[in-house]
Amino acid sequence: MPRKKKLSLTSSQRKALLRNQATALIQHGKIVTTQARAKEVRKIVESLIALAVKERDNYETVSIKAKVARKDADGKRVKEVIDGKRRTVYDEVDKEIKKDKPSRLNARRKIYSVLYVPTFVPKEAAKRKRNTKKIDLAAKLFDEYGPKYADRKGGYTRVIKIGQRKGDAAMEVVLEFV
Repeated sequence: MPRKKKLSLTSSQRKALLRNQATALIQHGKIVTTQARAKEVRKIVESLIALAVKERDNYETVSIKAKVARKDADGKRVKEVIDGKRRTVYDEVDKEIKKDKPSRLNARRKIYSVLYVPTFVPKEAAKRKRNTKKIDLAAKLFDEYGPKYADRKGGYTRVIKIGQRKGDAAMEVVLEFV
């Protein structure tokens, strides 16, 4: 059985580093790192993509009725006075959602046991904290990478050498999806 490289880190530091780099690779599509780290991240990401390819179509669509707050032109909720109290006005909307079957739900949980949940922060300064959104990387794996690599039998990533790093002469590489 092949051993994992220690990368001169303790086990908790190594696990956090690999999770962080795998998350960044799936979120952005490519990362720049050292060759040893890239080889370890590659193993993790390839197994996640293989899982996503296997479970990409394993869901059923369900139509539901949802209550959604009515909004005005500025994007604020519309409120009306009922019995002397201001209450938000809700509309009923029909929505189509994807309901995971048990094996896809298990795959989603396995993906999130390996990856972090990144947060998108808007660039404009106003209300930065309020408008943050969590990015669903499992959905990105199932919807984007699953169909893209459905006919491929492995080898979803490539490593391109870009030269030695100036400070310590470690070989730097670009790890990206094929």
